[in-house]
Amino acid sequence: MKKRVITAIVALAIFIPIIIAGGVWIDITASVLAIVGLSEIYIMRKRIIVSLDFFIGAIGVLLLSLPENALRWLPSDFSRFDLAYVFVALLLVLMVFTKNNYNFEDAGTTILSMFYIGNGFHYLAAIRNSDSGGLSLLLFGMIIVWVTDSGAYLVGRKLGKHKLYPAISPNKTWEGSIGGVLAAIIFALIYMIGFNQFRNITTMSQSVPMLIILTIILSVAGQIGDLVESAYKRFYGVKDSGKILPGHGGILDRFDSMLFVLPLIHALGFI
Repeated sequence: MKKRVITAIVALAIFIPIIIAGGVWIDITASVLAIVGLSEIYIMRKRIIVSLDFFIGAIGVLLLSLPENALRWLPSDFSRFDLAYVFVALLLVLMVFTKNNYNFEDAGTTILSMFYIGNGFHYLAAIRNSDSGGLSLLLFGMIIVWVTDSGAYLVGRKLGKHKLYPAISPNKTWEGSIGGVLAAIIFALIYMIGFNQFRNITTMSQSVPMLIILTIILSVAGQIGDLVESAYKRFYGVKDSGKILPGHGGILDRFDSMLFVLPLIHALGFI
């Protein structure tokens, strides 16, 4: 527990100033986290990082995590997805030159990881650096995830009786899941009404019923993201995605929910 607390304090001492500063600092941070996240997938799969396929995948995940304006040297109709596809093609071609020592399943896992991780971390920076109350919106999304997680844990521990999905995550319960959503709704109302913050982000949030609906969507999405990570960790037979954060696991352990919530914030039209 002591190690866990110390890690949390150090991580927050580094991460919070970066979030507040925004700009190029959050852009760089998002890209570094994306590459580390991809390396954790490789380590879980017991594949070496010092390899050509990881190098290609790392460039792909980097391109997907970068802000749109970082690629302004490209033709106007050429997006980061178009550029990333070049590296998707390279991974597929690699199967031929390695005579299937690097096979279609390997390429598929790397490509899926590139988009899942790269696009998720892209919106960490994109939301923060948006003109529509980026800092408040990012903090709102992050705290919704944290409040949901804490509420689910506390309620599940006290009242949990019905397993949510025991084949994937045996400790999660329906009571905890619902408790997490309710905790998120309470926080969202306090954030909007008590601190008058969320009103300035989007006109959709000025309706309390709409705010509650949006909060439920984000809270549930965060829990799904958590279950997704539990699924592939269970598939690979590991407890944590990595060891970079002592007492907490890896980067994917800390950002599993955010990788689902952040793109959804964009898809819902917040930015």
